[in-house]
Amino acid sequence: MYLGRPYIGKVIADVAMEMGIRYVAHGCTGKGNDQVRIEMAIRSIMPDAEILGPVRDNNFSRDYEIEYLRSRNIDLSFTKENSYSIDQNLWGRSICAGILEDISVTPPEEVYEWTRSIDECPEDAEEIEIEFASGVPVRLNNKTLRPLSIIEKLNEIGGTHGIGRIDHIEDRLVGIKSREIYEAPAALILIRAHQALEALTLSRSSLDFKRLVEDEYARLIYLGDWFSLHHMNLLAYLQNNQVVVDGVIRLKLHKGNCIVIGRRSDLALYQKTLATYGEESEFDQRAAAQFIKFLGMESSIQSKIQKLNFDKRLSENP
Repeated sequence: MYLGRPYIGKVIADVAMEMGIRYVAHGCTGKGNDQVRIEMAIRSIMPDAEILGPVRDNNFSRDYEIEYLRSRNIDLSFTKENSYSIDQNLWGRSICAGILEDISVTPPEEVYEWTRSIDECPEDAEEIEIEFASGVPVRLNNKTLRPLSIIEKLNEIGGTHGIGRIDHIEDRLVGIKSREIYEAPAALILIRAHQALEALTLSRSSLDFKRLVEDEYARLIYLGDWFSLHHMNLLAYLQNNQVVVDGVIRLKLHKGNCIVIGRRSDLALYQKTLATYGEESEFDQRAAAQFIKFLGMESSIQSKIQKLNFDKRLSENP
């Protein structure tokens, strides 16, 4: 999907260059974002490539594709009644088309494979702990694992508790809206935990600016501009920004809910002796009065000098 397509494009370009050819092809339709992401990757690596898209270029329908495959004894379990378009990788599954094109219809349980329905989830909640080092997950429930293994295990654990189902309307790059169903248990859990740890370890200014950067990063990845210098520049900032994001987040998983219930970090900017309202507080509350006075200085000056004039104009021109 977002991450998989650029990689597919890179592999296509790498093989073509290794074989010494400049013609490449893919099976994307002309409606999806996958064509954009694959071709953006190919053209970034292999600028002179001639790209063919038989399904898109001939305006073939999904029904035609199914019949074409059947006539050549290729069975991908598609039918006209069950013609979902499904993409899957480590990070998640996406499902669209078929009955889902009727946006008033509740997605049938058959479209889900990784996640249980709420009715089938365990009655008891499960608590887990995820440890991060420089923003990267390194331990799950006190066991050191590769990030790959952590994602695989969280997909299983989260799916058992019905976590990771997303039903939304997407604005595709070609200008049409599409209904997409996603299953991404590990992604949702890791993002929730990572954001909680960032809130604990990053300064307010860092958090504010990172939100701007991550929005731009997400836009760039959505467009498929993975191999651009712009991506490398953003990535360099994010890698440096995450150096202090070390710590452990405890979460409760229960019937589709993923709730942060505990945090700890040696690099936490939270200081109980400053935040507490108890007698042991080290925060001198008296300093707040002057702070607020200086913070509001600009508004006070403007009110004295300009507000009367502004109110007069407003009354004259209601």
